[in-house]
Amino acid sequence: MQDDARYLKRIRVKSLSPSTDVGALAKKVVEECKLIPPSRLPQVEQLLYYLQIRKSPTVEGKMEKKVKRNVKPRELTPLEGVELNEEASITSVDEYVELLYDDIPEKIRGSALILQLARNPDNLEELLHNEAALGALARVLREDWKQSVELATIIIYIFFCFSSFTQFHGVVSHYKIGALCMNVVEHELKRHNVWREELRKKSKAYESAPDNGSLRRDQDKATKKYQGLLAKQEQLLRVSLYLLLNLAEDTRTELKMRNKNIVGLLVKVLERDDEELLVLVVSFLKKLSIFLENKNDMAEVNIVEQLAHLVPCDHEDLLNLTLRLLLNLSFDTGLRVKMVEVGLLPKLTVLLGDENNHQIALRILYHISIDDRFKGMFACTDCIRQLMQQLYEHSEDEIETELISICINLAANKRNAQLMCEGNGLKMLMKKALKMKDYLLMKMIRNISQHDGPTKPLFIDYVGDLAAEIRVEEEEEWVLECLGTLANLTIPDLDWELVVKEYNLVPFLKDRLKPGSAEDDLILEVVIMIGTVSMDDACAAMLAKSGIIPALIELLNAQQEDDEFVCQIVYVFYQMVFHQATRDVIIKDTQAPAYLIDLMHDKNAEIRKVCDNTLDIIAEYDEEWGRKIQSEKFRFHNNQWLEMVESRQADESEPYFYDNDNDRTDLFYSADGITPVDGSVSPEFFSDLQPQNGDSHLTL
Repeated sequence: MQDDARYLKRIRVKSLSPSTDVGALAKKVVEECKLIPPSRLPQVEQLLYYLQIRKSPTVEGKMEKKVKRNVKPRELTPLEGVELNEEASITSVDEYVELLYDDIPEKIRGSALILQLARNPDNLEELLHNEAALGALARVLREDWKQSVELATIIIYIFFCFSSFTQFHGVVSHYKIGALCMNVVEHELKRHNVWREELRKKSKAYESAPDNGSLRRDQDKATKKYQGLLAKQEQLLRVSLYLLLNLAEDTRTELKMRNKNIVGLLVKVLERDDEELLVLVVSFLKKLSIFLENKNDMAEVNIVEQLAHLVPCDHEDLLNLTLRLLLNLSFDTGLRVKMVEVGLLPKLTVLLGDENNHQIALRILYHISIDDRFKGMFACTDCIRQLMQQLYEHSEDEIETELISICINLAANKRNAQLMCEGNGLKMLMKKALKMKDYLLMKMIRNISQHDGPTKPLFIDYVGDLAAEIRVEEEEEWVLECLGTLANLTIPDLDWELVVKEYNLVPFLKDRLKPGSAEDDLILEVVIMIGTVSMDDACAAMLAKSGIIPALIELLNAQQEDDEFVCQIVYVFYQMVFHQATRDVIIKDTQAPAYLIDLMHDKNAEIRKVCDNTLDIIAEYDEEWGRKIQSEKFRFHNNQWLEMVESRQADESEPYFYDNDNDRTDLFYSADGITPVDGSVSPEFFSDLQPQNGDSHLTL
């Protein structure tokens, strides 16, 4: 049974049963149906297998999960204005070909009759072998397409029927119909610009003298003429572009189209109002957008600006396709910026409530949320409220990845985090996370916890719940997020000693400090957690007595190439030297000061800063270490001076710094300022240096 309107050949399989050999049946179908190439045998077999195992809708009821939409351009319908009262016959093709040698009206009639035949897939095989007919059609199209839009539309439609089947693409390419279609589209777009300019002039003349009846009639006549020409032209554009879309299945053919600026032509068509034509164009652009070169071409012709007016729109398929195209484009950072600039962010937020387009809109918004520049803009829309509502309404099953991912990104912004916590937002998140043990949901909570201000004190009620999850038995990813959330809670009034004791966290923290005991991310969070709880002097003393400081030094040796580890461990030392009990342990019972001296001149600025601050405190409370620290600082500065002098002497392109060697003096820092000293300074020179007036910084 066939459906002419959709170019389908439907095959009824009457012998299919649970015991049927699907492989043998698939081969039989391919052999008997000439429209199916042998290369499609696996697909046919798969379809037959699906038909064999599927259950009756009456038994299964409605499908619980929605099938992914596969929106395609609507199939072409019979052309308006070219319908004939006579019925074509496959046996009379030669007569129709004869008409192609007459005047334009007869050519239109002959080609229209052949089109009737071509729209039936059963006739394509026979027409394919009629080289005279196809050659004549191709010749007429090349010679007369500019003379008659109707004639060009009909002949391209005939070749479009062939292009609907992959195995017939060769004949379309043989007659170079694709290249002709590119020329047709380019020419028609130029004609459209001329028509619009003429109509604009007529309208402007009428607006300058609205009482002039003659000008009004001219304007009305020009408008009607323009609308008539536009309707015919859009039919021609649609059939031409649809043929090109079919041929673009071959990536080599698609590359040829790209070289002829297919992207630029398609983007120009986006200015049109015909929704079916726009569906086709957006489908074509979506297909092209998966290749980097095409995406770059689209960026150059400002495609995002052209698509912005289509979101939202009343045509459901057009809206869905436009969103899918925007999703492909949103992987590009520059195009994401454009999407925000043209105002798509609030429009996409509105579509979160559209059941059909929710998923695609959410994915585009997720891509936008990756950029820190745009995170704050979400607070000016209704997006946060909708996302929180969807999280709240979500079942106890796993939360969809896109939803939780965008929430994680947005929670990294302070204002967004505050909106998420409004009402009972944080309570809902904590309750759901602890019940589901969803580490992604806890990652979102962790991002919220990092912000200072009104949100951080809200976590005091959940410190016990989070601490209770820090156990060896729990999944490492889950523990990592719970631990990270606790580590962010730098709240002065929080009694960390009570928390650490009640939930017996010291053994866990100490065990996880051993290199290789867990993933580096978890070990790093343990270090950060120790730094946080060390703000409490009683807790810091308890940790110091437990032997955590030597464990930190061992970890520092193992991770000395990782700046983040080094910085966080040094920060723990910085916190501990604030408290008398831990300060004495660090200075007298460990080699931590020696390691800090080694790190004084680290290439990482943050490490140097934390080291300097920590060593300043140590030098203030311990004279012996103070002298060593001061000596090291002098030594470092003198080395820098020597390197500078030697580099000047080695630089032959620079003039000599001194007129002669006798006038040159090497300068070295000394305790009483800058003292000129000939030659070098012996190590004993520094042995008696002490900070002046208790100041551990050098002053020049």
